[in-house]
Amino acid sequence: MLEKILVSSCLLGNPVRYDGTGATSIHPILQQWLAENRLIAACPEILACLPTPRSPAEIKGDNTGMGVLNQTAKVIEKSGKDITKIFIEGAEKTLTLVKKHNIKMAILKARSPSCASLQTYDGSFSLKFVDGQGVTSALLIKHGCKVFNEEHLKEAKEYFDNI
Repeated sequence: MLEKILVSSCLLGNPVRYDGTGATSIHPILQQWLAENRLIAACPEILACLPTPRSPAEIKGDNTGMGVLNQTAKVIEKSGKDITKIFIEGAEKTLTLVKKHNIKMAILKARSPSCASLQTYDGSFSLKFVDGQGVTSALLIKHGCKVFNEEHLKEAKEYFDNI
């Protein structure tokens, strides 16, 4: 059976980001996996029924995505509205997809409050970053799925070739 890889839908050009755009990656590794029919595309925020476009959101509080899962952080829209439950729902639906397809690795959008694997915005809406994961990435990591972003596809390929 062909090993599948979860990928953020926006990286394939789908207009699902908060501002109604995609974030198409034309990286040769991602394009190879696409041609091999290995990719399962998903957007946690769309799975949780958030509209496109939508208000920008950031994680505010301790320990970014893991903090959201542990209830020490919240996902807040720029307007101040708490949408933490919606982001957790999207993460859980994404985890269900990962389990259904026995996915061991994901390529998710860098710095997203759902998908970030290394850094996310700091919750101040001032374009400052903090180390940590988005809500979905934190949940997937917690369940043994290795998460990379589109800026680390070489490392992702090395990992994938050895699983």
